[in-house]
Amino acid sequence: MNGRLPNAVDCRGIRFSFEYFPPKNDEMEAQLFQTVTALSVFAPAFVTVTYGAGGSTKARSLTTVKRMIGEMAIGNTAAHLTCVGAPKADVDAVVDEFVACGVRHFVALRGDPQGGVGSVYEPFPGGYENAADLVKALRARGDFEISVSAYPEKHPESSDVAADIDMLKRKVDNGATRALTQFFFDNDDFERYLERVRRAGIGIPVVPGILPINNLAQVQKFAGLCGARVPESLISRLGPLNDRPEERFREAAHIAAEQIADLVRRGVNDFHLYTMNRPQLVTAVCGLIGYEAERASAQPVDTERSFRAAATG
Repeated sequence: MNGRLPNAVDCRGIRFSFEYFPPKNDEMEAQLFQTVTALSVFAPAFVTVTYGAGGSTKARSLTTVKRMIGEMAIGNTAAHLTCVGAPKADVDAVVDEFVACGVRHFVALRGDPQGGVGSVYEPFPGGYENAADLVKALRARGDFEISVSAYPEKHPESSDVAADIDMLKRKVDNGATRALTQFFFDNDDFERYLERVRRAGIGIPVVPGILPINNLAQVQKFAGLCGARVPESLISRLGPLNDRPEERFREAAHIAAEQIADLVRRGVNDFHLYTMNRPQLVTAVCGLIGYEAERASAQPVDTERSFRAAATG
């Protein structure tokens, strides 16, 4: 049975992009590329591969990007890039390596402080000062697509929302072409943020980041680190289902699908999904909003099967 949300939305204008992270071992590598293959049926506008602060995942990120572009022919692969813990020459060399394997889209980020989240950020001696500085350098090097981060609930290190939006404007003035937001769960927060961004004269696309919840405790931990809020209403829906995996994943899929559907009704067409390198829940979410009917998938998504697969996988 192909399930759908009770209040259907028009999916014809919707575009998805997917975020992946580089695998740490052979088993995780197999899982990643199974996920990439499974989600490719949704014809994503682009996919991104993360990159650890200070180049901590440099080799794995490069290998993943090379395989996606070369072996899997995913030409719209974007490489994350950070400027923490490295001089400009080292960052520039990484850019050259990515460009050599076909990258034409970067996600330019400052990165977490070297002391970890919560510690004070200090620019690396001789390095790029922040994401705005990194964007400026990338723009000077080529006609790349450059995505940057945005924070509907404010970056945890920003003094206030105004300062946060000012930093976004600096990134845009230096050449950023798109903003991908941190995950959030209250669409009113995103709408208020977008209104302030537009009032500040920032006109680039601001794409909401959507995180389907595979693991509530893990998401709560992530949220605490990045300043995002997990509403009590969401916790009350998922918390009691910890020992009922099929019901838990079904509810998680509905939560993400409902969030996307509500944003579509508010006029949003582009969505960046944090996949956590797992395809089942993302597939179920797409099925619930009827997304596959408008895309390249040959067969409709069986959401009931996706729920069962997610619960057992």
